[in-house]
Amino acid sequence: MSSKSVEILLVEDNPGDVRLVRESFREGGLVNHLHVVANGEEALQFLRREGPHRHAPTPDLVLLDLNLPRKDGREVLVEIKADRKLRRIPVIVLTTSEAEQDILQAYDLNCNCYVAKPVDLEEFMRVIQAIDHFWLHVAALPPRD
Repeated sequence: MSSKSVEILLVEDNPGDVRLVRESFREGGLVNHLHVVANGEEALQFLRREGPHRHAPTPDLVLLDLNLPRKDGREVLVEIKADRKLRRIPVIVLTTSEAEQDILQAYDLNCNCYVAKPVDLEEFMRVIQAIDHFWLHVAALPPRD
């Protein structure tokens, strides 16, 4: 997938983390389009192409925080995986929680991967670049609709 542009939806309400993800992709020389929404309701509108997101592309990958306003990441994950048109999109939970309960629940809700955000800046950037490398260059992703 490295030669084609990739659509990534980042669902994150922390502007600092959004900036770090953008910088990580940029520093890694990654070819992609990063779309950002700040709450769970907007994430579902984007994915379903509703309201202001009616022209949104179907993402190849979703990076989803768990602790979001309006509709939390767990609720978003449930709705994505229950939707016939969305459930094949890989969802990576990218969150601050390292709690076993959160990890188990996310996998029970069919996330594709769970990653705890590192506190260290350099490690955070390495994690984002590792996500990019594996999910966008090694793994075979389902075709977009």
